[in-house]
Amino acid sequence: MFDTIMLFIFGLVLLIKGGDWFVDSASGIARRFHVPELLIGATIVAIGTTLPEVMVSAESAVLGHGDVAYGNAIGSIICNTALIAAMTIAVRSQQVDRKTFTLPVIFFFAAALVYMIAAYIMGKFTLAIGIILLAIFVVYMALTIVNALRIGKKERAELSVKQADIGADTEGQAQEQSGKFAVAKDIVMLIVGAAVIALGSRLLVNNGVKIAEWLKVPEAVIALTFIAIGTSLPELVTAITSLIKGHGALSLGNIIGANLFNLVLVSGISITLSPFTIPVGNTVFGINSTLIIDLPVMLFVMLFLTLPAIIRGKLSRLQGFALLGIYAAFFAIQFII
Repeated sequence: MFDTIMLFIFGLVLLIKGGDWFVDSASGIARRFHVPELLIGATIVAIGTTLPEVMVSAESAVLGHGDVAYGNAIGSIICNTALIAAMTIAVRSQQVDRKTFTLPVIFFFAAALVYMIAAYIMGKFTLAIGIILLAIFVVYMALTIVNALRIGKKERAELSVKQADIGADTEGQAQEQSGKFAVAKDIVMLIVGAAVIALGSRLLVNNGVKIAEWLKVPEAVIALTFIAIGTSLPELVTAITSLIKGHGALSLGNIIGANLFNLVLVSGISITLSPFTIPVGNTVFGINSTLIIDLPVMLFVMLFLTLPAIIRGKLSRLQGFALLGIYAAFFAIQFII
């Protein structure tokens, strides 16, 4: 048991250190390419922190456990929104760049519509649904990259004009060379940070489960804590690290991007590898609980988080506390049913 506890602590250390490297390098890339942090968070950072969900869901799908892949995607979105994002904005209200924020939100609800059609009308996730979700991912990434290049080009053009005005050609060339080296370093550290986060989360989850079993914690509690929240640990670490370092927009972009990728990338890959029917676990009044609890809660918390932000251009602490209350209720209901 001593070895298990030490590995658990080591996993926590890796998560914290990997989170530092990941956030620092991501914000460095955003700064050097003059791209909004929210945009970087919704793409590069979101892909990195979604890797655990991709690995768990893809492995589950290949082994024929579509219910695990399905529950992992839906549960991660609810956890990301009503726990992780909620904690971030409950601590500090956030200003939102509506232009950058709106695109991933639109794509999320477009993917959610496909999900709803599959769940409520078809009752199954077919190969065609998987391909559609992956296509949405490809289109989103293409539009986002084009948008990022456009913004970056505009910012660099403005910077060049300023340098020309002060006659800083030689100095500008030196800065450009050092900038290329810095970008390469940031990219390497971004990859290393993502790998360290993934390793740390795996050590933390696996050994946390062993500790819970040793303490005679019921299996249901283990599933709803270590396993359910485990694959969302990278998002949590990134959110906390971003908040401490003053990069709130990076954290928010990461949450929205990760939620989108849970639907279009995690689910898309899982469904394409092994199509499955809607899993039936618990029932409420004879109806599959996922249809009247899980999916509606997923949609509601995302609407509650994003709609006020798009309308008012900011997220309030009140939203954070309300979302935390919703997550606590959702968590408790899992034991009741």
